[in-house]
Amino acid sequence: MDVKRVKDYLYWLYYQYQLVTCSYVLEPWEQSMFHTITVTVLAMVVYTAYVFVPIHVRLALEFFSQIFGAQPES
Repeated sequence: MDVKRVKDYLYWLYYQYQLVTCSYVLEPWEQSMFHTITVTVLAMVVYTAYVFVPIHVRLALEFFSQIFGAQPES
């Protein structure tokens, strides 16, 4: 894969991100704060999903298996 094409694609994605969030109109220090807060919130969402989604999926599977007549494990 061509490195220049990958670099251009990543630059295009970053430009799209700036357009969607309208962060291109902010001052440089405001952009820094905005990006820091955005990355922090995104990291917290990913961590929360990683920790809690499997637990809820397991509980939902146990619940529906009891409803549809599966035998409970001893």
